[in-house]
Order: sequence, then C-alpha cells, then structure tokens
Amino acid sequence: MTTMQTPTVYPTVSAMLADATDRVEVRSSDAKSGSTFERLRIGGERYFLKSLSHDEDWIMRITGDVDHRPLLSWRAGLYHQTPDCIDHTIVAMAVEGSGTKARLSMLMHDIGEHLIPEGDDVVALDLHESLIDHMAAMHAHFLGWTDNVGLVPLTHRFRFFAPDNIAGELHRPDVSPVITIADQGWRMLPDRAPKLATIAAAIHADPQLLATALSTTPSTFVAGDWKMGNLGHHPDGRTILLDWAYPGAAPGAWDLGWYLALNRARLPQSKEATIASYRAALERRGVETAAWFDRQIALSLLGIGACFGWEKAHGDDDELHWWQDRAEHAMRTLTG
Repeated sequence: MTTMQTPTVYPTVSAMLADATDRVEVRSSDAKSGSTFERLRIGGERYFLKSLSHDEDWIMRITGDVDHRPLLSWRAGLYHQTPDCIDHTIVAMAVEGSGTKARLSMLMHDIGEHLIPEGDDVVALDLHESLIDHMAAMHAHFLGWTDNVGLVPLTHRFRFFAPDNIAGELHRPDVSPVITIADQGWRMLPDRAPKLATIAAAIHADPQLLATALSTTPSTFVAGDWKMGNLGHHPDGRTILLDWAYPGAAPGAWDLGWYLALNRARLPQSKEATIASYRAALERRGVETAAWFDRQIALSLLGIGACFGWEKAHGDDDELHWWQDRAEHAMRTLTG
C-alpha cells in the first residue's frame, strides 16, 4: 500500500497553480466529456490539469454526480490507499463555487508519453495481462469495502444511459455526440437484438432487483472507467489509471465487464480468457472465488449489457449477440 498522505484540496485554482508556467489548453480526441484540459509546468516538472462542473459536464449529469465524487474519494484517502501497482497520477485538487456550478480542478503528473495510444489497434498481450492483473490487485486490496463516502450507487450504474435518464440531455443546445449515438442505439436495439432490448428495459425499470442479487457476492472499491483511453503503463511496470469518474462500492466484475465492453476492438485474447485471467489473479492474492465468482460475473455482465446495449447495437452481430446471450443467461439466474 502507498504511504498515507493528507489529501491536498486548495480553495482556488489560482492558489493551486500559483507557481505554474507554460499553461497550454489541450483537447484529446479520446476525451468524451465536457471537461477542459491544460498542460503546464511547476518547478520544471510537467503537469496536466482537468477541470469540470456539473453544469458543463454531461457525464456528471447522467451519473447523478452533484458532489464531485472524485473529490469525495480524494478527501476520503481512497486514492492514497491504492496499491503501489496503480498510479492515479493526482497531486492535488481545487474546488471553487457551490451547487451545480462548483468547478473541480484536478492537478496530475503529465504522464502522456506512457498512456496507451489512441485508436483501435490491438494491445500487446503482456500489457493486457498486466492491466487485468493490476485491476485484480486493486479489487483484492479493497475487498469488502463499503461506501460511507457517498459515491455512485450500484443501482444507478445500470441506468447511466437508460433512455429516460439521457432524455433531458437530448434537448440541450450542447448535446454530446455520445448521447445522440446512445439514443440512436436504443432505437436500433429492438430490431437488432430484441431479447437484449427487453432485458435492458427491465433492468432500467427495476435496477434494485439486480443490485440485490449482486449484493450476495463480495463488493470492493471500483474506479469505474477501465477503458483504454484512461490507461497506461510505466516502464517500471505500474499501471496508470486515470479518470475515476464513477467511483464507489461494486462487484469487481463490474470493472472487468466495463473493460470488456469498451475495449472490445483492442483485446488480444477472448473475453472468456480475460475473465479467467482476472479470476486467477484474484486467487493468486488469496481471494477464494469458488463460492461466488460465476454468479458475480454473470450478473455483472447483465448490468453492463443494460448499460451499454445501445453501444453494442452499433456494432457487429457477433459482439451484439455475445452480450445478448450473456444477458439471457444471467436473467435466468436472476429470476429463476
């Protein structure tokens, strides 16, 4: 475990960046939110600044984040408690304003050269295996963690992109292209995968049923967004894990399912092999999985299908039907 430090929260961005020079605004093509980004220097060191507010960031709005959950996690010391194999890169935070206009700025080490390159190229097998191993290390470390911080409720994870949850975003003048694509995908899904469409709608209507079933399996602390655009690899072997936008208590298999869903084009091995690698990594760390793992992975993939059915509707038949088959199997587990 990393040495515990006092999390630094500044009252203003100006105070946090008092010694900053060479500030340059940047925009990554992989960034999907309404956040703003800068590169800068402090004392000759390179840093990266991310700033966002509820009023300007559609992700905060659809995930119901009115309190800046990364800030809550930071103040609770969760970043500092993360195993040494994970580098979250954050140095300090500052928050200005109140209510939905409150703006959080996160100062990070600039590790851009070590991030996984953008695009759809398949990543190296050893890199993929390292990411999965370190994901399992983080989950094993926090196994049994319960949320007394006020982070993302498990029930809402299944509903991030539910049609009624994103409906208000569609009428905004600054509607995100992701929201438009999600709306289109939900409209396509009944024709492309009617069973998945029906199952997703049922989960959206009653998310508590799935959350209750998952609560019979172990929970852990999850960062929530293990997509390649947030990941990197240091030369010393550590995994870089950025953008803890959806932190909270959840099954570890939720992070794994998210990884499988959003990185599909970049995986060097099958989903089944990846799941087996994750389970083996938990077992290596002394986590006994026999009593609960199959149930947790099945139900977590069901939740991911409800969350991202719209995204799969835009993809190829094999991928879409893989998720539909898993959802059907899990629904029999859930309702049987």
